[in-house]
Amino acid sequence: MRRRVAITGMGIVTSHGIGQAVNWMKTVAGESGIRPITLFDTAGYRAKQAGQLVELPAASWSRCRPGRMDRASTLLYHAMAEALGEAGATAADRDPAPVVALGTTLGGMGSGQRYHEAYVRKGPARARPSLVVDHLAHCQPLALMREFSLAGTPRVFSNACAAGANALGYGFRAVRDGLADLAICGGYDALCEFAFAGFHALQALTTECCRPFDRDRSGLALGEGAGVMVLEAWDRAARRGVRIRGEILGCGESSDAFHMTRPGPDGAGAALAVQLALKDAGISPQAVDYVNAHGTGTPFNDRSEAAALGLALGPRAREVPVSSIKSMLGHLLGGAGAVEAILTARALEEQWLPPNLNYETPDPDCDLRIVRRAEQARDLTVALSNSFGFGGANATLVLRAVGRGEP
Repeated sequence: MRRRVAITGMGIVTSHGIGQAVNWMKTVAGESGIRPITLFDTAGYRAKQAGQLVELPAASWSRCRPGRMDRASTLLYHAMAEALGEAGATAADRDPAPVVALGTTLGGMGSGQRYHEAYVRKGPARARPSLVVDHLAHCQPLALMREFSLAGTPRVFSNACAAGANALGYGFRAVRDGLADLAICGGYDALCEFAFAGFHALQALTTECCRPFDRDRSGLALGEGAGVMVLEAWDRAARRGVRIRGEILGCGESSDAFHMTRPGPDGAGAALAVQLALKDAGISPQAVDYVNAHGTGTPFNDRSEAAALGLALGPRAREVPVSSIKSMLGHLLGGAGAVEAILTARALEEQWLPPNLNYETPDPDCDLRIVRRAEQARDLTVALSNSFGFGGANATLVLRAVGRGEP
């Protein structure tokens, strides 16, 4: 049994702020949320900026001890509160055990980092074990499920930069195939020095601005954030009378395992994820109206993704509008796929194409129709959201606007 899957709730936190309203407003305005880092000392690094949320309000924990919660849990708290609130306060209560699936690459790495720093500087006896209560990647979902009274066992995906999209794909399939009526899924990661140092060591960070697909691109900017979607059987959502924000049509995943950090230069692995997503959705490349690209701004990634789109979409690849939101928010790692899917859903809903900030000089190796500035769209119906991670972890989601192209 294949059921239609409705999006009935969305929650988002990025360096633009907390909530859909501020994030969509600043995204369409082409504002950059990439700024000097204040969370840790960047004196020893060439790059000194990231998509950091400067003012992160405390979460209103009622069942968890605030002092033991990692920054990642706080980001996730705000995104989940918005998503569940939008879907209706009783949405989760009406399902005895909704699917909860979340993707992350770091979990509560900030807490773990503080524990190890104390261990080295003060000795084992002075390093407080309470610092690692919210360290491991399963801790944040469990805490949030307890806080929001969600039954069941969470599924945690830690599949590099595709983790958030993998979690959404899992929730989508569970609802579509009748395994659950409701899925609460998404992705998150908080900015921390551990990850920043790793990307710095890889020489993947830009020291200027992030400019995906531009000939003069010089690397990515890291970011932080969380995105949560509530997915629901379409008929169930209609009976509840809740507002349907969009629809997920399909999901495709692949693993090319070309290199630990570099994508395959021919784009074949990523192209397979796109092709599988289109097949899963039952649509042709001609039906695609917009591509929210993975677009990190690194020389290898953008060239590979352009090749992948060429393989998967054929001639349509040169015609369909393409943009990368990472140019404004940075790379959110495990949160990227979920946050970008939410902004893609908003683009379909609002009929606007988000801009690819800082794009100035076309690259012959990235022969795509890049959206330089936000554009009012006409008949924007179907969009792809790509997430391609380290180790060849590839995922593509297909989304459709409500009331357009429906059976």
